[in-house]
Amino acid sequence: MTDRERILGVLHYQRYDRLPVLHFGFLADTLNRWQAEGHLTEEEVRCYADGTEGDVALSRKLGFDCNYHTLFAPGTGLRPGFESKVIKTFDDGSRHVQTGEGLVVLSVPGTKSIQPDVDHLLKDRAAWEEFYLPKLQFSPDRIAGARVRVDGEMIRFDQGGCDFLRGDRDHVVGLRCGSLYGTIRNWLTLEGSCYMLVDDEPLLDEIIDTVGELVFQCTKVALESGARFDYAHFWEDICYKNGPLISPQVFAAKVGPHYRRIVELVNSHGIDIVSLDCDGWIDALIPTWIENGVNTMFPIEVGTWGGSIAPWRKQYGREILGVGGMDKRVFAHGHRAVDAEIERLKTLVDLGGFIPCPDHRIAEDAEWDAVRYYCDRMHAEFA
Repeated sequence: MTDRERILGVLHYQRYDRLPVLHFGFLADTLNRWQAEGHLTEEEVRCYADGTEGDVALSRKLGFDCNYHTLFAPGTGLRPGFESKVIKTFDDGSRHVQTGEGLVVLSVPGTKSIQPDVDHLLKDRAAWEEFYLPKLQFSPDRIAGARVRVDGEMIRFDQGGCDFLRGDRDHVVGLRCGSLYGTIRNWLTLEGSCYMLVDDEPLLDEIIDTVGELVFQCTKVALESGARFDYAHFWEDICYKNGPLISPQVFAAKVGPHYRRIVELVNSHGIDIVSLDCDGWIDALIPTWIENGVNTMFPIEVGTWGGSIAPWRKQYGREILGVGGMDKRVFAHGHRAVDAEIERLKTLVDLGGFIPCPDHRIAEDAEWDAVRYYCDRMHAEFA
């Protein structure tokens, strides 16, 4: 069987010859460290990106079957983005920087954490209509300008990528359906989105509806091209360790219908695996996703909040699927930690409809030998 057949077999509760051993990419610092230790060459690090030939080569070198996160991604965001520029520089070297999303963030030299926002442009209807609404109109180049991997080479969709996606292949390719609220939250900031809900709810509704329509049109044109995708995928990142960054009731009422409309569209083209990437403790939002056709959580973050397919399966039954849920932190703690984690995963694999995968990109403290050991053990245990 191919990796694609194995992945689809697991997620459809069908028979498969062995469990695929997957990953979700690597942080740049991880690759740089492994290069410094002599495990990777400068060329291998330079050529790495999700879904590329460099990704395939690194997967094989470590023992993974493939990177599950290989997506065709139409341009569903701001087009064009805002100019990135320095607004102000301080004596300690920190700076206020305008981002491509219209935020002003505090950039501090040497820090790797998320940059805190100090200001944002999208505060009222005037800013929406002048700066954002024109950047969120559909045009065919949002599809044609996207890229896809063809035999290791990244090419534009209008230069043969569509033909490639019509044929047989041995790896899965998903269709990225963008974000229906996560990017909006980024533009408004958490505080700004809360104020807008109270101060100008019709404007918030218009923003959500505009983004939802753009995502729908991009998804529709990609599907009508004749390309064959194995799954559809949304991104949100609208939760943190204590729960959602939006009221679940508001999310269900305002965003749920857009999920339903887009999921029904992809279902009509034969795609029945619809996955969702949201960091944090997501449990309070899962009902909205499940009710509107999103059936696969990817990745399932163990992290601080202990994400697991087990309680979700108990609550939602076989309707909910999962890819992820492997605690990547064990890669920093040697073989015994890896062994213990694999033992924990066995009972989850037995539930069916679940494929273990490091719960996000492999971090810089991961030991090369521990990752290789994990791959070897997974192949041995789940052959």
